Amino acid sequence: MTVTMQRRDVTTQPILVEVTRGTMVESRHAGTVAVLDAKGKVVLGCGDIAQSIYPRSAIKPIQALPLIESGAAEHYKLSDQEVALACASHGGETRHVAAVLSWLGRIGCTVDDLECGAHPPSHEASAAALYRANGQATQLHNNCSGKHTGFLTLARHMGWPTKGYIRADHPVQQTVLKGLQDLCGVDLGGGAKGIDGCGIPVVGIPLDRLALAMARLADPSRLSPARTAAVQRIRQAMTREPFFVAGTGRFCTRLMTALGDQVVAKTGAEGVYMAALPKQGLGICIKVQDGASRAAQIALAAVLERLGIAGARELETAPLSNVAGLRIGEVRPAAALPF
Repeated sequence: MTVTMQRRDVTTQPILVEVTRGTMVESRHAGTVAVLDAKGKVVLGCGDIAQSIYPRSAIKPIQALPLIESGAAEHYKLSDQEVALACASHGGETRHVAAVLSWLGRIGCTVDDLECGAHPPSHEASAAALYRANGQATQLHNNCSGKHTGFLTLARHMGWPTKGYIRADHPVQQTVLKGLQDLCGVDLGGGAKGIDGCGIPVVGIPLDRLALAMARLADPSRLSPARTAAVQRIRQAMTREPFFVAGTGRFCTRLMTALGDQVVAKTGAEGVYMAALPKQGLGICIKVQDGASRAAQIALAAVLERLGIAGARELETAPLSNVAGLRIGEVRPAAALPF
């Protein structure tokens, strides 16, 4: 008996990025791009921009809005570094870990209150140093420890329990979900649901709605005064302290260091990248179908160059080297880029 499986056809998505080795294109990455303004107009789109995706860590700047709107950030006198960490997928470098630990102490919490789980630093040199020192990776090294400390800060300020703050029914996650729904302009109650790598709930969101949310971060003129102020604080923190958004050598950090306040950008797992362009009032969401981060960041640089962001062209190509250090190819925008 033959069983026919029905599945979504992702092969029709356009090729965004290609990977070369020598004189041949060895691999190609298909994906989807949506660029919207704050009114919801599609400025640039290719692929199925209505498809729902899990935005993963790319929505951390939006998830951090309640931390500011509630007054918690002001009450605990959070620095730009700490607000940037609330939006971060950091590498677990010494400065990241020390800043999160200090922040936890100021709100009366400890490492044990973090429910994100532990993993070694993703920054290779920091992981090697920890290993040499016979150190133990803790929740502080988790790339999401800043976001989770932000959640704990919100819970402390509002008088909510800190235990179980990652559950979907906890007031922290309910507040975060409401803010996300407001910015995306869509009811997320019926969307696909899952659990993120750090334990918090994730929900499927149409790609174009995510671009709209980022456009509203870029141009908050239609938002409430409190939300506008929160948006401006998050943008300021991320662009002033890009190291604390990611870390040494990471694309988010390199991008915002090079382009300054032209772009607020955040990567997410499985080939997602989102960005807000404050000077143009535009939001971007990119999904690479095979989940390759190397392709998502090159696709973002190509979109930024297409939109006239000064300095983006220099970030469009990433060299590939072998273990001996010999350059053997590159990751670059596709020759037949559909925009």
